[in-house]
Amino acid sequence: MDRQHKDVTIKGSHSRHPSVSVKSLPRRVFLQLMGFSPISLCIYPLFAAPMQDMNEPEVIRTLKLSSGVRIQEIIEGEGRQARDGDYVQVNYVCRRSNGYFVHSTVDQFSGESSPVTLPLDENQIIKGLKDVLTGMKVGGKRRALIPPSVGYINENLKPIPDEFGPRRSLLSHAKEPLIFEVQLLKIL
Repeated sequence: MDRQHKDVTIKGSHSRHPSVSVKSLPRRVFLQLMGFSPISLCIYPLFAAPMQDMNEPEVIRTLKLSSGVRIQEIIEGEGRQARDGDYVQVNYVCRRSNGYFVHSTVDQFSGESSPVTLPLDENQIIKGLKDVLTGMKVGGKRRALIPPSVGYINENLKPIPDEFGPRRSLLSHAKEPLIFEVQLLKIL
């Protein structure tokens, strides 16, 4: 392949040289003549683009309880820990294990929340959620995968939405694992 080079001729009567002939060079040749080459970037790193600081990704560890509940601590919280028999005020989002939304105490559009008060008692709350809330500190946030064996084994266990649609949706998926993301607001 033969590249055609353009000849540029500048004619002028006012210059010392009556005509100048300039041939165009390929960009690669021009950059190499100027001292820029891939090898020079290795030898002279100050010509290379600056490296950005690489931060290690934050790893969220999962704790598996003997009941089969898997817990991820998202925010630890501060203050005293919730214990058996306490009443706690929480916001939560409940999803199916495939990620589909079931119910939440926080409105996804306005951000308004209507927290629920739950007793940490196995006879009134689903056992898996009791296990998640026990030991949490105020302001803490956890995500948990709750298997059906410690989930809604009884229709009277809390938290249950008051509205018919979310209640029916929740109870229709009671036989599958549920994901709860819970934030502890107060220990009463």
